Amino acid sequence: MLRFRIWLATALAFGALITGLLRAEVSEEKRRDQSEETGTRSASTPKPKKSPTPKGKHRHTPTPRPKTGKTKSDGKKASSKTTKTAKSKSAVKEETPRPRKTPTPQIEEARAGSETPAPPPRAIALPTAIPSPQPGTTRPVSAGGPPQVVIEKSGIEEDQGLEPPPSPPPRRGFWPWSRPVSYRYLTSSVIDAIRRAPVKRRRWQFIVVHNSGTRQGNARVFDYYHKHVRRMQNGLAYHFVIGNGTSTGNGQVEVGDRWRRQINGGHVHSDYLNNISLGICLVGDFNRDQPTRAQLDACEELIRYLRNRCGKTERGTIPVKPHRDINPPRWPTDCPGDAFPYSWFRRF
Repeated sequence: MLRFRIWLATALAFGALITGLLRAEVSEEKRRDQSEETGTRSASTPKPKKSPTPKGKHRHTPTPRPKTGKTKSDGKKASSKTTKTAKSKSAVKEETPRPRKTPTPQIEEARAGSETPAPPPRAIALPTAIPSPQPGTTRPVSAGGPPQVVIEKSGIEEDQGLEPPPSPPPRRGFWPWSRPVSYRYLTSSVIDAIRRAPVKRRRWQFIVVHNSGTRQGNARVFDYYHKHVRRMQNGLAYHFVIGNGTSTGNGQVEVGDRWRRQINGGHVHSDYLNNISLGICLVGDFNRDQPTRAQLDACEELIRYLRNRCGKTERGTIPVKPHRDINPPRWPTDCPGDAFPYSWFRRF
């Protein structure tokens, strides 16, 4: 019995010793496996450690580069490194000041001379608008300052106001001078339309006589032709039309819209002349026929009344011209026709 107990105790001690050795071997194997796994992980993903470097100095630390190909992040890091190195170089250059050149004695003399106080700049008087002096008055001149500069515009005519309309004919009375002026072809409606138009002073410089080139027609027909065929915005190119008895009465005067609105005509091949000349059209083709006596008398009455209505020009009364005499030489014309009696213009 005693032996059995001794053998059992030795067996238990031997078993405990063996189990302790086995546990130590198992723990050592686990540690080895863990160390191997951590070693492989560190070898697969190496992380470079940033070493703090002072500004202006660069220390190259050996950092392991990965064996894989270059990625976009590597390019960004390389560009940031190059910019940092460029900035550091510029900072180093700025820290080293350049030596200044010593001025030569001539420059020093010039500087010494320039130190004398310079005269103050002269004040320039700006031109101010001064009303033009009236005749017989003297312009005031300031005693202290320089004379003022007067600027006058050229090429633009000043507005000289409106021409007053002629007085209406007097009523019939006992005295001979109270008899009204009688017009045979100028009706009261035509005279009223001429008087109501707002005519500016010295607006019209010429009166031009035309022929229509057609044996019949009137202001309405010519207005349609000029607006829709000739594509003239303001329609009828003339200011007045005198009929020959076909479409209107013989010697009947029609007032155009250009006179009522006081705008330029379209009867002469010149914009300048259209702006300063009135156009009177006699219906007919005067290369084959002559104007009627009623047309010439009506045109004479109209011209005399227009001269009275528009006033005088710088050269006197408004001259009357045929179209062929006033048209520019570049565009010659036979208007108002070869059969027109040109001696009739001597009356004006």
